[in-house]
Amino acid sequence: MSSLPLAVRDSSTMLRRNLLHARRYPSLTLNLLLTPVMLLLLFVYIFGDVMSAGIGGGGADRSEYIAYIVPGILMMTIGGATVGTAVSVSTDMSEGIIARFRTMAIHRPSVLIGHVVGSVLQSIVGVILVGAVAVAIGFRSTDATALEWLAALGLLALFALALTWIAVGMGLVSPNAEAASNNALPLILLPLFSSAFIPADTMPGWFQPIAEYQPFTPAIETLRGLLLGTEIGNDGWLAIGWCVGLTVLGYFWSKASFNRDPQ
Repeated sequence: MSSLPLAVRDSSTMLRRNLLHARRYPSLTLNLLLTPVMLLLLFVYIFGDVMSAGIGGGGADRSEYIAYIVPGILMMTIGGATVGTAVSVSTDMSEGIIARFRTMAIHRPSVLIGHVVGSVLQSIVGVILVGAVAVAIGFRSTDATALEWLAALGLLALFALALTWIAVGMGLVSPNAEAASNNALPLILLPLFSSAFIPADTMPGWFQPIAEYQPFTPAIETLRGLLLGTEIGNDGWLAIGWCVGLTVLGYFWSKASFNRDPQ
């Protein structure tokens, strides 16, 4: 069999394997999915009036804060889902199944491709579920056109691909699942230091660079602009640049780590 059909066949097999694992052991996925849902409900119903008054400088309006916070929560959902990828990859490495795959006549990159594609699909499903909760509690995006919705979905998928490759690299270099979970923790914490909950320009001056010079803030601002019609400016290009850079970095890091001879 030529290389391309072999790669497609083996990658499809590894994808089915990872999706089957996710279906048989849903607890990790559900736990990671519950975090953004709980944060959404907490900030909307507990802090919503106060936060909206502080951001807008006027009266309390929870509906305005729902519109503001949802794009950040959707990006946080992707960050949380990729933690499960790091854990899954590390588990495969530590349990010896990768050593078995190395002895088989399969397309070697298909093992990683299966993890990446499966994780991106799970991230998109998680975004849809969290988005459904947001709509149920009052989020509306009436100004977005069909093209803007398509661009928003493409941005979410590209962002998920970038973070997934980084998470795969983290899983490959981690000695066990617990270490992989700890190593991937920044993918959950970074959104908390971004413009997900409040505008970056309202933060203390010394903290603003932390919020601005990271991948989540331009991605959130771009998604916010697409869904709500706010100004995007240079954030769109910055978000794409971050996604492409992280994808390339994560791919070559993961490839080098995976091809390294086991000790």
